[in-house]
Amino acid sequence: MTLEPPAKFFVNSGLVSTSTDIHHLLRPLLKQTVSYRYFRGGSLVTAGTGWVERLVCGEPDVSTYFTPLSICINADSFEHLEFETRPDQLITYTLVQGDERVVLEFAPVTRPEEGAVQESFELSTSHPEYVQMELSVLEGGEPGSAAGEGSPPS
Repeated sequence: MTLEPPAKFFVNSGLVSTSTDIHHLLRPLLKQTVSYRYFRGGSLVTAGTGWVERLVCGEPDVSTYFTPLSICINADSFEHLEFETRPDQLITYTLVQGDERVVLEFAPVTRPEEGAVQESFELSTSHPEYVQMELSVLEGGEPGSAAGEGSPPS
């Protein structure tokens, strides 16, 4: 019989406090578009939608940041992660550090208006309810000359 407690066990919800568990739970968000809400002391400070570019663990020199174009999450930046499964079977993630919280969810698809052209990013609609954002490559180095410009959105 060992003196160490067994690893914790979670089904569909829980609170994890090790950076390794946080990192593993957040892994499905990598290269996905998510919505984020940042709370301090219970008050909403800001909210947005961004692309999860990087997830790290055990790298003390890497900062966690949330911007509309790039999100980097260092599991070591947080005391714990709370997660729960929603009725639609997607997970809501809440990263906690002191009185600060960042709530992450997969971003719902917003359909562009008829005839609208997406110049700054292309939409992949492989999943009908959620969107994955990829930055376009500029041709010729001219501002506003995103790849596929002028063609109707797919």
